[in-house]
Amino acid sequence: MENQTHGHDVLDLMIASGATYTRASLAAAIQEKFGPEVRYHTCSADDMTAEQLIEFLISRGKFLGDETGFTVATDRVCQH
Repeated sequence: MENQTHGHDVLDLMIASGATYTRASLAAAIQEKFGPEVRYHTCSADDMTAEQLIEFLISRGKFLGDETGFTVATDRVCQH
């Protein structure tokens, strides 16, 4: 999985920042931190763009809030 970053790293980035994100601001923060060419994987999916990862994390209930602003639902993050 060369040039891939785990979704946990993105969640950790969000938690560490303490910021509230929109889809657009999270995609920008992810690409700034990990680069525009990086692909993302999780425990159950792989080869995702930043936007696809965001959609995946939303579908898995990993965020609290709505489209106007969300943070990580820390109780929904697996710890492995």
